[in-house]
Amino acid sequence: MEGLIIAGTNNTFTVECDDELTRNCTIKGKVLKSDKRFYNPLAPGDHVTIEPDPINEQKGQILNVLERKNTFLRWNVKGRCPQLLASNLDYLILVCTPDEPPFRPRFIDRALAQAEHQVITPIIVCNKWDLAEFMQTDGREEEYELIDKRLTIWSDLGYKVLRISAKTGEGMQQFAELLENHLSAFVGQSGVGKSSLINVMDNSCVLKTGSLSKKYGRGSHTTTKGNLIHLTLNESLLDGIKGRKADIIDTPGIRRFVLDDIQAEEVEMYFKEFEPFIGKCKFGLGCRHDTEPGCAVQKAVEDGIITQERYDSWKRISEEIRTGSWED
Repeated sequence: MEGLIIAGTNNTFTVECDDELTRNCTIKGKVLKSDKRFYNPLAPGDHVTIEPDPINEQKGQILNVLERKNTFLRWNVKGRCPQLLASNLDYLILVCTPDEPPFRPRFIDRALAQAEHQVITPIIVCNKWDLAEFMQTDGREEEYELIDKRLTIWSDLGYKVLRISAKTGEGMQQFAELLENHLSAFVGQSGVGKSSLINVMDNSCVLKTGSLSKKYGRGSHTTTKGNLIHLTLNESLLDGIKGRKADIIDTPGIRRFVLDDIQAEEVEMYFKEFEPFIGKCKFGLGCRHDTEPGCAVQKAVEDGIITQERYDSWKRISEEIRTGSWED
């Protein structure tokens, strides 16, 4: 029979099966034909075929993984191979915050590039927007303006950007309506409030939330493995209408997002505003868009078509790939 991967670590996976039983399954023979290049062979959202255990109906063996619509993954530096985070997504929800932990736009730019590479629709969600509004009254107006500008840059590029707050409820109705009847994965650094957002959207969920490190302003890893959660959306967010559903994959907090299967010279292909200028430089595809004369990309930056912020981000990410040195 077929089943849906809900969670799993090592060689043991929780599978929702077609007969409405949830089984703890291992991989038959411990190796799947498709898992040779992955740190983990399966991810939440994968559809698999299983062989139920004839003695214990709560167990089974996974025979193979069915064809995936898409996958979202990153390069696992420690394991030195790609790590699957989620499969068969409708949306990739990139969660950030203006503060606590600090706003890190390059993390989002990396994840956007990976999403473009995997052909997944990303949505940028800036949680804790109440903290951004507080910045305007506590002497950090300039910091607020820089954050708001960066969010606007992404919005102007055509990415959907939401400014919301799990704490105050701002923007939560729009967010819940967006997620309804879709499978979405929440990806972000530790402490950005992924679990808090889920708790607000379904008040029957009680996911553990963590505090921030006072020294580093970083969150602790309260979610240690990816989990697919079936939400019954909070009726208070949806005009009192009961029974509306959404599926969420809550991924562990990621401190360092390293791109997978993208070479330094290919990064420009996944920065969508670069596309009209690729190959139009004097030196064609060999141009590094740095100091070369007749560079169409540099001209686009000078003309304000490509923002300086995104150009600098592209340049830094490309250099990180060349040197193998990635910032948090």
